[in-house]
Amino acid sequence: MTELRSNKIITGIERAGIRAHMNAIGLVEKELRQPFIGVVNSWNEMHPGHKHLREIAQEVKNGIRMAGGVPFEFNTIAICDGIAQGHVGMCYVLPSREIITDSIEVTVEAQQLDGLVFIASCDKIIPGMLMALGRLDLPSLMVTGGPMLAGKCDGKDMAVYEIRETSANMGKGKISPEKLKEQEEGISPTVGSCAMMGTANTMACVAEALGLTIPGCATTPAVYSRKLREAKASGILAVEMVNRDITPSKIVKRESFENALTVAMAIGGSTNTAIHLPAIASEFAIHITADDIERVSKGTPYIVNVKPSGQYTLADLDLEGGIPAVIEELGEKYLHLDVRTVNNKTWRDNLPKVTMPQGARKVIATCNRPIHKEGSLAVLKGNLATEGALVKQSAVDPAMFYHQGPARVFDSQEETIEAMMQGKVNEGDVVVIRYEGPKGGPGMREMLAATATLVGLGLGNSTALITDGRFSGATRGPCVGHVAPEAAVGGPIACLEDGDMVTIDIAKRTLSVDLSEEEMTSRLKNVQPKPCKVDSKYLRRYSNLVESVWKGAILKEKF
Repeated sequence: MTELRSNKIITGIERAGIRAHMNAIGLVEKELRQPFIGVVNSWNEMHPGHKHLREIAQEVKNGIRMAGGVPFEFNTIAICDGIAQGHVGMCYVLPSREIITDSIEVTVEAQQLDGLVFIASCDKIIPGMLMALGRLDLPSLMVTGGPMLAGKCDGKDMAVYEIRETSANMGKGKISPEKLKEQEEGISPTVGSCAMMGTANTMACVAEALGLTIPGCATTPAVYSRKLREAKASGILAVEMVNRDITPSKIVKRESFENALTVAMAIGGSTNTAIHLPAIASEFAIHITADDIERVSKGTPYIVNVKPSGQYTLADLDLEGGIPAVIEELGEKYLHLDVRTVNNKTWRDNLPKVTMPQGARKVIATCNRPIHKEGSLAVLKGNLATEGALVKQSAVDPAMFYHQGPARVFDSQEETIEAMMQGKVNEGDVVVIRYEGPKGGPGMREMLAATATLVGLGLGNSTALITDGRFSGATRGPCVGHVAPEAAVGGPIACLEDGDMVTIDIAKRTLSVDLSEEEMTSRLKNVQPKPCKVDSKYLRRYSNLVESVWKGAILKEKF
């Protein structure tokens, strides 16, 4: 074992004051010679994904003490995307990822911890913690908080995105207030991340596929006792990793990121994967590009039939073996099975330990008979998106893989929803929502309120939507996001006008408008910069520093 970092703060006569502080918090002499393990908890009381994390943290700490370490729990922020949907709060969600990463670095380096266990459940928090894990490169692993159990409505399993579509139906008089209230009270029955393959659970699966959680962790429901045992085992493992000097950089290689991207495509992962994986990889000095995402997705079968693209929930996937079962099905034809994981074993070594369910599988298809022959995401390019644009093709009706229609242009999500509800968007249109990118939003809001309204109004199979903003993992239908360059930096989307003919061709991977280069250039000369939509010091700083979505929307280091 290498010398403990914590020795810097407790060894020597000049550190008597620090040792006095340790006495003040109850440490005894023996503990000063043990590894100091940070337990990074994103618990808070305001959303279901993180409300239960205190109990998980306690089991992590129990495991650390069992293994001879000293746990120190501290917190970072956690915003619930579901609560931030459809209003100004969503401007803060993606920018919160950078605060999470930086706040962890500040705490860990200031207090010279030896190892870390990260605990999180939801959309930006898992990626922010994984970024910190890579940046700090201390012996570390993650415990994901687990999905909630599905809600039951009319005898069917449901996830929260479905109630957003229901509320749009009520606006058209298609559903009663009583039925909406019934869904409100039944659709989210437990704590945990939403019971679908949204961004939260996608990123939990990505963390596991990267080898940074113990196998099986991602899909264990939040309310299962197995989650507590995983937490305790992770605390024990953290101390072992310190003793053996096993750091993330010794585990995670480029092949690990290719595995994570492949798994994300196979499970129908969220479009936000395309933001977060490049950002996480950058902290490991690894570059993931739009072309990498397209290459991997095009070569990966989509095999997991989980909401919102599919039929089942995360608990159903867990019953069939979770991510280890998905990895076993993909096998060495699609994955690098000899990369290491936090338990110091390769995926090849881990797989024989997986207990597979008996009988026929209903959630995980075979690679020979996949749900779709390609992965969940497709990267489109063209004169509207020279850097790229993104669509969750697994959630698009095949009839809408090609769509051409007149643009209906809006400069915010709110304008768009108002027009939809007033009947001003017609079948066949291409709804354009711009100035919602990382700089222009600012913060690249999710357009879930708009896409749910589109589907709820019955336009999901006839009307397309493109935006320089992004989508929730719950989004389905012909919705193209991440259009870059974004409008706020003078991207081509800024020159669109009502009536311009826009063509989306998912099979050919193109997004274009029927305008000449000369006409587009002429229009762009007349585009006036728009001020920051939100009066916020932090968001103005963020808008000035944030890079393109295709660089992971990370912040510039050099000015």
